[in-house]
Amino acid sequence: MLLVLAVMVGCTKGASNEEDGDGKSSETEKSSENNDKPFVLGEEQLDITMFGNYDWYTMPPWGEDISSEWIKENKKVNITAIDGGGEAAQRLSTLIAGQDLPDFIWTDKGADVERLRQGDVLVPLDDYLDKYTNLRDWFGEAGINMLRSDDGKLYQFPNWYNSQPFGNAGYVVHKGIYEELGSPKLETTDDLYEYLKTVKEKFPDVTPFETHIDGQGVSVLYSAFTEDSSPGDIRRHAVTDGEKLSSIFTSPEYIESQQYASKLFREKLITQDALSQDIDMVTAKVTGGKVAVYAAASPTEFASVGHYNMLKEDPDSGYFYIWPIAKEGLDKNKIYPGDYSMMGWNVSVITKDAKDPEKVFAFLDWLTGPEGQTSLIFGPEGKYWDGFDEEGLPQFTDEYVNDPEGLAKIDVDTGNFQWNGNSNFLDTAKAKFTASLPEEERRWDTHWQSEVTWKTQLNGTEFENINPLPDSEEGRILQSIDEIAEEARAQALFAKSDEEVAEIFAKAAENANNLGHDQLLEYQTEKWQENLKKLGKK
Repeated sequence: MLLVLAVMVGCTKGASNEEDGDGKSSETEKSSENNDKPFVLGEEQLDITMFGNYDWYTMPPWGEDISSEWIKENKKVNITAIDGGGEAAQRLSTLIAGQDLPDFIWTDKGADVERLRQGDVLVPLDDYLDKYTNLRDWFGEAGINMLRSDDGKLYQFPNWYNSQPFGNAGYVVHKGIYEELGSPKLETTDDLYEYLKTVKEKFPDVTPFETHIDGQGVSVLYSAFTEDSSPGDIRRHAVTDGEKLSSIFTSPEYIESQQYASKLFREKLITQDALSQDIDMVTAKVTGGKVAVYAAASPTEFASVGHYNMLKEDPDSGYFYIWPIAKEGLDKNKIYPGDYSMMGWNVSVITKDAKDPEKVFAFLDWLTGPEGQTSLIFGPEGKYWDGFDEEGLPQFTDEYVNDPEGLAKIDVDTGNFQWNGNSNFLDTAKAKFTASLPEEERRWDTHWQSEVTWKTQLNGTEFENINPLPDSEEGRILQSIDEIAEEARAQALFAKSDEEVAEIFAKAAENANNLGHDQLLEYQTEKWQENLKKLGKK
C-alpha cells in the first residue's frame, strides 16, 4: 500500500500545477501568504479539514467537548475530519488520486512525509515562521533544522516536541499489595522476580506483571539489563557499538532480557496474553486495581484512573512509580525504560489543496502556543486556570488540585485533537505548579513525572529518521527484519528454556544477515552519524 501511495502522489504531481482545474491552484496563489498582516483567529470564520493517517484514528465531533466548543465559538475555528475508515493508507491514496486532499494531514515523520513532499502536494512552512512565532519560540531553531527535508525546507509541524526530558515509561506498583507484602526492596531484576512469585502465591486473582498491549512491558524490561540504552534499540533492531550500529539479535543484553521475560512467562508471573490482548483488557485490569506491577511505554493514562478509583475505596491505596529496575551490578542512574526525542511523536503537514495554507498554519501555531495548549488541555479559562503569570505560564486554580477526575476527562475528550502538543510548555507549567504544592495535593501523574519518569528517559533525538523509505532497497530489507524480529520475540517469550531463547536469536541473526541486515545497518549508521553532526555531538 505504501508503494501505491507513492505512485498515486507522483501521478497527481503535474496535473494540479498545469491548469486551474477545480480552481484550487489559483485560490492558493491568492492566499494570505502575500499579506504582511498576520491572520488573527476569531476575526473571521475559519473552516479546516484534516485527515489522521492512522487506521485506529477517528476524530470525535469538533465542538462537543468543552475545550473544542470554546475554540469553535471564541476563535471561530471549525474542524472537519475525513475519516480513514480503518484503512488510512488506502483512503489517503484515494484522496491524492482525486486531487481532493484535506487542509492538513496528521501522520508519522519520515517516509510518509517524504513521499508526499516528493509528490509535490505539500506547502513549505518557512515563510510563516517569522509571522507566527510560537513554533520557533518553543521548538527552537535546532529542532526545526532537524525536521527539514533534503531540499532544505520545512514541511512538518511537530507534535509533543520538547527541549527537556519527558515521557512516562517505567514501572507502576500497586501500593496496597506492596505494603501488605511488607514493602520489600524492588530495585533489581532478582528483587522483581521474587516479588512477583510472592504476589502470585498470595494474590491469585491479580496479574503479577502487566505488560500493556504489544508486550510493551517486555520491552521495558530490556532496559534493566543495559546501561545508557532504551527500548528504542528494539524498534531499530540495532544497538550502538562505538561509532556504528550493530544487530540487536546478537546483543547479549537483549538476549538476556528476553530470557528473563521468558522465565516470567513460563512461571505465569507475567500476562499470559502479553502479545495478543487488546486495550480494553488492559484498561479493565489496571483501572480495576487487578495488577501488582504494570510496565509500559506510558502507564500513566490508565494507572492514574486506577489510582483515583482505588482511593475511593481505600485512601491509603493507589499506585506509585518505582525507580527503574536494574540488573545487579549496573548503575541504577544509567537505566532508561523509555526514550524521548525533542522532535516529539508525529507531525502535521499542510497540503497544496488548502484554500489558504497560511491560515491553517496560523491555527496550528496558535494551538501549540500558550493560549491554545492551555485552553485545549485544561479547558476554557475560569475553572482550572485563571490567566498567565509573568513567565507566560497558566495560573492554576484550586480546582486544578481538587478535581483531578474532571481534568482527566478533558484530557481523554481532547486526546484526538492533540495534533501539535507542546510538551515544553505543558511540562514546564505543570512542574512549576506541582513544586509549589505539598505532596498530598499534587496530581498523581505530574508528581511521578517530576520524581521519577522525567529523570529516567533517554534522549533519543540522534536516532530520528534513520530508517530508509519503504520502497528503497534498504527499506525492503527493513520490512523483512521487522518480520524476523516480531517472530523471534514471540518465539522467545514462549520458549521453554534460556538455551532455547539463545537459539532463537542466533537463528534470527542468521536469517537477518542472509536478507541484508548488514546493508541496512550501514545505512542507519550513516544517517545516525549525520544526525550527530546536526546536533553538534560530533
